Amino acid sequence: MRMYDVILKKRYGGELTDEEIRAVVRGYTDGTIPDYQMSALMMAICFQGMTDHETAVLTDAMAHSGDVLDLSEIPGVKVDKHSTGGVGDKTTLIVGPIVAACGCHVAKMSGRGLGHTGGTVDKMESIPGMRTELSREEFIRTAMEAGITVTGQSGNLTPADKKMYALRDVTATVDSIPLIASSIMSKKLAAGSDCIVLDVKTGSGAFMKTVEDSIKLAQKMVAIGEHNGRKTAALITNMDIPLGNQIGNALEVEEAVRTLRGEGAADLTQVCLALATEMLTLAGKGTREECAGLARQAIDSGEALERLAAMVRCQGGDEECIYHPEKLGSAPFSIGVRAARDGYITHMDTAGIGYAAMMLGAGREKKEDSLDYLAGIRLKKKTGDAVRAGEEIAELRASDEALFAGAEKKFLESVTIAEEKPQPEPLVYARVTAEGVEHIF
Repeated sequence: MRMYDVILKKRYGGELTDEEIRAVVRGYTDGTIPDYQMSALMMAICFQGMTDHETAVLTDAMAHSGDVLDLSEIPGVKVDKHSTGGVGDKTTLIVGPIVAACGCHVAKMSGRGLGHTGGTVDKMESIPGMRTELSREEFIRTAMEAGITVTGQSGNLTPADKKMYALRDVTATVDSIPLIASSIMSKKLAAGSDCIVLDVKTGSGAFMKTVEDSIKLAQKMVAIGEHNGRKTAALITNMDIPLGNQIGNALEVEEAVRTLRGEGAADLTQVCLALATEMLTLAGKGTREECAGLARQAIDSGEALERLAAMVRCQGGDEECIYHPEKLGSAPFSIGVRAARDGYITHMDTAGIGYAAMMLGAGREKKEDSLDYLAGIRLKKKTGDAVRAGEEIAELRASDEALFAGAEKKFLESVTIAEEKPQPEPLVYARVTAEGVEHIF
């Protein structure tokens, strides 16, 4: 096989064979195919696309380019969840314990945040002593003892994806749906779970800005999962408004705890229960209605909170921070952000608000940036709320007062206030399964 011929074939819209796709992934991973040829192929894919079969084969080849986790030692059904990223998205710390409390095992690898999106691993590391790098034996043991374990990604998990993503980032090929889908799903397949639920975000704080594009991405990923023998479903959820009321690492752990106590924000609770219901349904725990009841009972009984505390304990963290989240600490400085006029909040540029949190130290602009785990934003008002001029709509927190001016400016630029109250937005737009698309709103 000549890489030149593969590039030419895809450039003219041809369908690549399984052997060609696997040879490309193998050659690029081992260095025998240079960056410039891989860049040319990915640009051809951006213009010509890939069939579901091509994308599934590409994903499988990427998944098997490095370590593949064997979770067979863990009894029962293993369920994973993936979010495409957002602001205030602490759902893993809520949904995982709920599902574990209902008798499934959640053995999950999560990432770190970059730019306006937060990472689950960063949130977990705001808990004193919490370890997110575990050996395989520790990973399996924690999943069995606590019902849930969440760690950072293995150093040799999907090395093909690591190389390809780095190249896409600098060659304007990031926004190709087949390449996005294969990147996400290769990591999910390599992580070894039986069932996968995808939380595909849509809106100003998401990578996919429209519901239509989010559904296309979800359909592609569901097809990949099903093709590779995994029960897979996706929910299209709203990221045009930050999820919950707290943004920042320790702040989001605190809000996750409150949600597991039954005291969470209505939007966050609703999205988490929808995701948990989908995970339990895929795992065969009953009808969707029965699984919704199980998820709610896991919160009401306190068992889901116990599962989160057990995971923290097994991974070396201070579980008292789960029962007493004030022990996580608080940033030494805070200021209130006030509305400039009377009216209603009609829109929140969610990415802009995420960048405001990053400017306070809660996120990274570059991968090597350090975090201030106590920095962040408490939202007092959100889209649809009435406000008065001078009323506090958010509180900014940081360890350096000099950071407030820029972050406050960015936050205010990201909030639109107008005279007319906006129509409420759905939290969950659609469900995507192997059977098709069900519009929920």
